[in-house]
Amino acid sequence: QGRASSVVRKGEVVTLEIPPPSPSTLEPEAVPLNIVYNDADVVVAEKPAGMVVHPATGHRQGTLVNALLHHITDLSGIGGTLRPGIVHRLDRGTSGLLIVAKHDQAHAELARQFKDREVEKTYIALVWGIVQAGRRIDLPIGRDPVQRKKISTRSRRAREAITRVVEAEHLRGVSLLRVMIATGRTHQIRVHLSAIGHPIVADPNYGGKRRHPPPHLRIVQRLERPFLHAAKLV
Repeated sequence: QGRASSVVRKGEVVTLEIPPPSPSTLEPEAVPLNIVYNDADVVVAEKPAGMVVHPATGHRQGTLVNALLHHITDLSGIGGTLRPGIVHRLDRGTSGLLIVAKHDQAHAELARQFKDREVEKTYIALVWGIVQAGRRIDLPIGRDPVQRKKISTRSRRAREAITRVVEAEHLRGVSLLRVMIATGRTHQIRVHLSAIGHPIVADPNYGGKRRHPPPHLRIVQRLERPFLHAAKLV
């Protein structure tokens, strides 16, 4: 049995034994879920805002995975017992489309496509101020060195992140944007739009909550989650 520090030499044969996926210990829950697409390989579901994608500390029930197990009987085991079929994620406060693998071959292929940036992800966001269509935001991001629960452009281990504003509708004091991302970093769109001075409306972590908004915008200030929706996957 090899170790992580073992040096492989010419002529040696390495044998890898992959154990079968452990059976899921998650309980299916009859949570309403909009299934947008479903075939033998994948399922596309619309995650509502406020729902966590998979179980984690503090969120053992009511997740997207719990709901999927109620609606879909076969999911890939590659993600492990707590994340069956999960290939990518959305923030808890973000609503929108997620594609989930129904068997291991589909899971591996989807993971490859996401890694190779072959999947086009389009979001709709409402931001403060006026942002012009065609803007490209190319700012590496990573864990903030001071506020560890936040992501920022000040990280010492920042990774490449690219966001493009492809459409913009200008309203009074806000812009409704259609945004595409070439990378899928944690909080990427939220951090990038905040970094250029146009945070997403009602985003409490990245400057989207305004203490004294104009009277005609007070209604959007009452939103209980960031105005961000994953609208399209291609």
